[in-house]
Amino acid sequence: MTYQARQQATSEVLVDDEKVRVTRWDFDPGAETRWHRHGMDYVVTTITPCAFLLEEPGGGTRRVDTAAGAAYRRDEGVEHNVVNAGDKPMSFVEVELKA
Repeated sequence: MTYQARQQATSEVLVDDEKVRVTRWDFDPGAETRWHRHGMDYVVTTITPCAFLLEEPGGGTRRVDTAAGAAYRRDEGVEHNVVNAGDKPMSFVEVELKA
């Protein structure tokens, strides 16, 4: 079996000040963030419907389908790789909360 690297999602920092960092993420189908650990609490608001494939430490995966306009919050320390498991581009905005 041959591993083929996935396309990387693109990101654009929209705001970065003493209180928050706001980043827009855009994924083509199959694109990924690559493995990362969140250093701050964060809120995600989806712009499009999102078919998240979350690859988690220890080899686990789970799929989470989220409607456009949905929001959720997570605590600092989350570690994962986010992949667009859908067949359409997906986008969301991530707001990281600085201490």
